Amino acid sequence: MHPLYCNGGDCRIESGGQRPPESVLSTSPLLYMPFNVSKLGIWMSQATSNHTGYTACPHDCPSTCALEVDLVDERTIGRVRGSRDNSYTAGVICAKVARYAERVHHPDRLLKPLRRIGGRGDGDWQEIAWDDALDITAERLLTAEQRLGSETVWPYYYAGTMGLVQRDSINKLRHAKRYSGQFDSICTNAAWTGFFLGAGTVAGPDPREMAKSDCVVIWGTNAVSTQVNVMTHATRARKERGATIVVVDIYDNPTAKQADVKLILKPGTDGALACAVMHVLFRDGLADRDYLARYADDAAGLEEHLKSRGPDWAAAITGLSVEEIEAFAHLIGKSKRTYFRLGYGFSRQRNGVVNMHAASCIATVTGAWKYEGGGAFHSNNAIFGLDKSEIMGTALRDPGIRHLDQSQIGRVLTGDAGALQGGPDVTALFIQNTNPINVAPEQRKVRQGFARDDLFVAVHEQFMTETAMMADIVLPATMFLEHDDIYRGGGNQYIVLGPKLIEPPDGPRSNLEVVNELAKRLGVADRSVFEADAETLIDDLLQRSGHGDLAALSENRWIDCQPDFETSHFVHGFGWPDGKFRLRLRWQDAQAPNRPPESMGPQGPHDRLPAFPDHVELIETQDEEHPFRLATSPARTFLNSTFSETESSRKREGRPEVMIARTDAASLQIADGDLVTIGNERGSVRLHARLVDGLQSGVLVSEGLWPNRAFVDGEGINVLTGADSIAPFGGAAFHDNHVWLRT
Repeated sequence: MHPLYCNGGDCRIESGGQRPPESVLSTSPLLYMPFNVSKLGIWMSQATSNHTGYTACPHDCPSTCALEVDLVDERTIGRVRGSRDNSYTAGVICAKVARYAERVHHPDRLLKPLRRIGGRGDGDWQEIAWDDALDITAERLLTAEQRLGSETVWPYYYAGTMGLVQRDSINKLRHAKRYSGQFDSICTNAAWTGFFLGAGTVAGPDPREMAKSDCVVIWGTNAVSTQVNVMTHATRARKERGATIVVVDIYDNPTAKQADVKLILKPGTDGALACAVMHVLFRDGLADRDYLARYADDAAGLEEHLKSRGPDWAAAITGLSVEEIEAFAHLIGKSKRTYFRLGYGFSRQRNGVVNMHAASCIATVTGAWKYEGGGAFHSNNAIFGLDKSEIMGTALRDPGIRHLDQSQIGRVLTGDAGALQGGPDVTALFIQNTNPINVAPEQRKVRQGFARDDLFVAVHEQFMTETAMMADIVLPATMFLEHDDIYRGGGNQYIVLGPKLIEPPDGPRSNLEVVNELAKRLGVADRSVFEADAETLIDDLLQRSGHGDLAALSENRWIDCQPDFETSHFVHGFGWPDGKFRLRLRWQDAQAPNRPPESMGPQGPHDRLPAFPDHVELIETQDEEHPFRLATSPARTFLNSTFSETESSRKREGRPEVMIARTDAASLQIADGDLVTIGNERGSVRLHARLVDGLQSGVLVSEGLWPNRAFVDGEGINVLTGADSIAPFGGAAFHDNHVWLRT
């Protein structure tokens, strides 16, 4: 059947290719051609007359935007927009997702299963049938298991899709086969742990309340680039209430450029700033002592501790002036409706848990939690109560199976005994929608591990990533519009349905399909968890979790899970048994959301963590050999390694560069655009210099994540990042790297 494209009254049949003419993508309205894509899609085609499908963005971003998608025909999309009637998305999405047709209809999409026929990484492939590809994969997994036991196989995945069915179903195969478990350390651990250790949960005031604030503090997140909806609500507060927007970050990024007040500090010193702010609040009578007496555990102990941690002390550590710190403290002390929007970026330091906890304490000292538009928020992870047991096959889990740290994949694959936890070598990887050769720290070790002759690698992916290039078998994957799924927010409060809206090109299959097909070949298909389709799993998830059923969600499109004001603002107490916010930390007793299994024990230098908020020197500090600190911050039009395949994103970003303060560049005689080398004990990378203002001396920033092949020498920025764990419960310190800089 050939697609029928209609532009106004001019309709014609097009044969061949997946992408419609540009005029079709930019013209509205389009003649609607109803089609039945899936049972979940039927409600959309019958209930609408504007040719629009409704779904959610699947990418690794706290916004989880509700989307409206122009549907051209059963295989083709046009424009993608933010949903205007979703109160958090509010019609606004990032530019990269707005251009999603470029990705769905990209000529370089993987369409056929491939088998490697040349040397590993050489790019010599043979197209094979799906059955053959799955047979080979299953045979190699079984062979590996027979040699070294089931734990030699490691199913490896993360957030290539945030859909709960298509992302997490890989775990039922893991559990049924007793393959190695995975400790998900690479993203959320330090941030969630730091917030949890104060509030006793990972939740907080409704993020839409930013629009009702008198002061919005955006701390450690470049929201303009990474979660644009934060700016929607913050700027509304400024427009409607005259609110002040404060940005705390390490460079003058696009979010800082929109701020009324910007505090550009040195990486890893956020805890010092928070302590000095609280010192001023206590000193100048701006602390809410009545609130502290009722809701905090040891306000007197904190006040005594902070007496030696004033603005003079913090200025020497952070690089901020005493005047900046004093003014910030007085602003938030006098603006009771201050909303602290705390991001992930500043937690990706080796002292990141301490930094997050310290920043969250400020709202308790001021009593900002009492007010609508006040308090501290990082994520709404705890409010959803989702029971994914059927999706993940939890009943099949063997608690004795080891968990391998995903951030330490380089160490695992190069035989590090500690990373392997005394178990067998990993000799088989099944990788789903993730790109560790580009994304994971200690990149040289990762590449060395993937180059092993005795390692079998199967990759299920949408594009030929650098990880897929090192595989033995590559399986083409569907995109989010081509399968059924369900999503939940992190930075908001919505559960959003993501029905299949278009048919995929001939070839790609969904993650769930591939997992179920492998189960048949691996001898575990008789388990009932491998029989359910996505719709059944979504319905089961909703009913188990007390969120109604699929029929209701299909009609309503999303569920608003935000608790009431009293719950969100902890009016009846915080999440700990005594209801007190913990200013004094009990590290050994804490039960954080992403705590590693007991078998892994505490992570990092946990014995050096302080009892109260503080600046703790766990970071990679500058020294004579490494006079600079490097942060690997996200670029505006990439998302991890996703979107680096699209021409518009590459054109917008230009090339891999390192930002250097003009004063540092002058002392080293570096001109804008010069090719420079940055390095440390892990390796070195060559890239071009970009001289900037709004960056402290001794600090470097390289935005990405660019493919390794985009760099001059074919090695990317994660050559320089370490995989040692953040204390006390793990995490990767991507923004915490001491380096040298040479021309």
